[in-house]
Amino acid sequence: MTFRIRPAAAITLALAAASLGACKSEGDIVVNQGVGITAIRSLCPAVGVPDYLGDVTTFTQAGAKTQSALDVTAVITNVRPACDESGAKVYSEATFDVLGTRRDAGAARSVELPYFVTVLQGGTAVVTKRVGTVRLDFAAGETRASTTARAGAYVDAAAATLPADVRERITRKRKAGDIDAALDPLADPEVKAAIARSTFEMLIGFQLTQDQLAYNATR
Repeated sequence: MTFRIRPAAAITLALAAASLGACKSEGDIVVNQGVGITAIRSLCPAVGVPDYLGDVTTFTQAGAKTQSALDVTAVITNVRPACDESGAKVYSEATFDVLGTRRDAGAARSVELPYFVTVLQGGTAVVTKRVGTVRLDFAAGETRASTTARAGAYVDAAAATLPADVRERITRKRKAGDIDAALDPLADPEVKAAIARSTFEMLIGFQLTQDQLAYNATR
């Protein structure tokens, strides 16, 4: 499952991103009873592409932002995540496509574009960040090119696991008449904080310059 990240996060991210909900797959908490709570968590980080960081535009002239100076545009799409949560380190990997278009068809040309993969904890704390390069090969006379790239990162399984006492507070069966029967444990500030600390996200996007980020945010 992939997610789009809200714009406010992208501005800080070129390294931080808005929080994503946990992947909804078979995981470490499944609650079917008690105050209408249903929560499913996985040790695997949610995988997303932040708004404003999933596409890039280059121009033929430095500082130019007009249509006539447009050179190459590219977008990250079709993100396909996979995850192995069987060990002490959870390995999350995503394969994605990069689709590119150049304004003028001409001789064969290769364009290299930097991209990043970063892991966030609690929606704001950058745990790791790596930068790679993806290459688009435009054939002679063609304006479109595409390629597939791969990104991966590790997450500490212990850090992604909720503490036992927090799990008990969430999953404990409640009976009518209990003092906290009508209270949602997920609204408890301590529980919310613990969930945030154990929630990780793997974000993929283009490594943009400040000018490229501003262009994406204002166009």
